[in-house]
Amino acid sequence: MQLMGKTVQVRRALLSVFDKTGMEDFARGLSERGVELVSTGGTQRLIANAGLPVREISDLTGFPEMMDGRVKTLHPKVHGGLLSVRDNPAHQAAMDAYDIGPIDLVAVNLYPFEKTVASGASYDEIIENIDIGGPAMVRSAAKNHAFVTVVVDPADYPAVLDAIRQGGVPYALRQRLAAKAYARTAAYDSAISAWFARELQFDEIGYRSFAGTLREVMRYGENPHQWAAFYTTGEDRPGIATTQQVQGKTLSYNNINDTDAAFELVSEFDPHVTAAVAIIKHANPCGVAIARDLVNAYRNALRTDPVSAFGGIVALNREIDAETATEIVKVFTEVIVAPSATKTAQDIIAAKKNLRLLLTGGVADPKAEGLTVKSVAGGLLVQGRDNRNVDDCDIRVVTQKQPTEQEMADMRLAAKVAKHVKSNAIVYVKDGATVGIGAGQMSRVDSALTGHRKSIDAARASGVEGALTQGSVAASDAFFPFADGLEALVAAGATAVIQPGGSVRDDEVIAAADAAGIAMVMTGMRHFRH
Repeated sequence: MQLMGKTVQVRRALLSVFDKTGMEDFARGLSERGVELVSTGGTQRLIANAGLPVREISDLTGFPEMMDGRVKTLHPKVHGGLLSVRDNPAHQAAMDAYDIGPIDLVAVNLYPFEKTVASGASYDEIIENIDIGGPAMVRSAAKNHAFVTVVVDPADYPAVLDAIRQGGVPYALRQRLAAKAYARTAAYDSAISAWFARELQFDEIGYRSFAGTLREVMRYGENPHQWAAFYTTGEDRPGIATTQQVQGKTLSYNNINDTDAAFELVSEFDPHVTAAVAIIKHANPCGVAIARDLVNAYRNALRTDPVSAFGGIVALNREIDAETATEIVKVFTEVIVAPSATKTAQDIIAAKKNLRLLLTGGVADPKAEGLTVKSVAGGLLVQGRDNRNVDDCDIRVVTQKQPTEQEMADMRLAAKVAKHVKSNAIVYVKDGATVGIGAGQMSRVDSALTGHRKSIDAARASGVEGALTQGSVAASDAFFPFADGLEALVAAGATAVIQPGGSVRDDEVIAAADAAGIAMVMTGMRHFRH
């Protein structure tokens, strides 16, 4: 391949796109440089209506488009023109024998499969939006990038036109565009495979692929020596990937990770029923509260751990009003995320120019199905999203003492928060707000002690004697293997406990609760979070 690495002139281009953004200008730029244009369907009509000379694909192949457009570019005169090695005598002889002309450039983007799925289309409509000819042309052109330029993204049209105006497309650009083309077809096939798996509820697939679209390359990852980028998957669910950033500095890797954790937590609470606020630090909540309005929910969440809240992420499940915005900006905060914010609230937040304000347009559906993926050495761990909570459980009271109505409400809140705390997780709640959180300890007893200690610190900061956990309820994300964990909660002042149960020593733990005179309920649902 003597031409590999050299600049290649473009004499014939095949243009066939669903997304016609920039296509008229691109076609005009090619035509002005003497490039012969060949096109299909709606793209051909667009170019012709612009007054540009363009051949229909059927004129090139000698066959009409058929089968409702399913077959139009699957032809040797297309793929031979794309795949022929220009300096190979045998290839040239075949082209001469079968009257196949070379195609030097292909601009193709694919049927909108992902958008069709997201729209809630029928099974048959989704199947019809699986592109066949487009990916085939993209792959042929990308394989033969030594001689052919492939463009799958309208954002690349200007660079290609500029190269052609300067005499031809250089090898480095063709190579980069080919890599991008294969990434696009891989992502496309991944979306199709994932849809089939969901549609058929078929999890034991021999192969799994995961793909995303680059949203931004970041300055660094968790630490300055690590490369990082943010890719979106196209999931139609409000959250960090759908946010509009109204103001503030560029989000970091850690900002995105923490903001996602915060918004997923507040999305557990229906905004039509209650206002919810979560303050997150290093992916763990340091304060969560529910109330009739956001400002009181924020104040109560902040009270849990005002020291850790410094430099944290604040998530809210309702539109931010001026009073709440005024309270939030009193504390140094990295990110605020909410479904929306009033104009007055936005103006108040704007006074802190580095504070990021993200608006999602809604809360996430906590019941939505989905996958979570974690990399390990040599592989990927894939699981279904934890889309259930205490509201889905058949709660059993297992002690002699029955919980009061307020204790039951607080235990439900504590259990929902514990779902979002790194295991081992212990959460103390009183009157609709967390009053102590113990996260990520190797022992459940240590998590109980950590939450209690933090409640003492918070009480001291509020000028209160003792611990905020006195008279609280407590939640554990998993069962107590021994009674010592429960006893630590009782010592902290908890009057009722919610936990999954399922330990071989459940009877021993229940007996300890009865001996302490507290209420305990079991949910049967564990929420480990690692």
